[in-house]
Amino acid sequence: MRLVLAVVALLLTGCGSGATPATPSHNAADVMFLQMLIPQNEQGIEIVRLAANRPVPASLKELSAAIEVTQRTEVDQMKGWLRAWNEPESMAAGAHAGHGGMKMTSPDLVGALKSAPDPEFTRKFLDVLTGQQQGAVELAQTENGTSGGVHPEVRDLARRVIESRTAEVKQLLNFKT
Repeated sequence: MRLVLAVVALLLTGCGSGATPATPSHNAADVMFLQMLIPQNEQGIEIVRLAANRPVPASLKELSAAIEVTQRTEVDQMKGWLRAWNEPESMAAGAHAGHGGMKMTSPDLVGALKSAPDPEFTRKFLDVLTGQQQGAVELAQTENGTSGGVHPEVRDLARRVIESRTAEVKQLLNFKT
């Protein structure tokens, strides 16, 4: 009987993880953040892939490749959390307008970048990517704000996004063309 009570006690306390039944595993802010960061990251991946076949400095190609790997890993992780929580990966268009909307780069800017002639591409690429990465920082700040998320791993992702994207923006702003 003591063994049964011990097992029940462990189950009720989150298997010893320190979680209490009153602590939610995630909240609406966590879900919203992930649903907004996934397309933001996917757009970032689309943008950095444009540098692969253009005559840009090798260091910019390397940075672009690193951004792609990082953001692809983040997208996979975020989709995994949403699936585990039985939450949709995306919301209807305009669903997030009440809290600032999506932090996306204008499709017109991305289109202009795609068609930019090679001599203009690097400068335009730096401008578009800088703005896109800054949008990720602004979005991540909402997760870690006072009315933000509660899931520790999602909050940690937001912290990492703020740190890494801020560092990338600094690199992009200091890049000499």
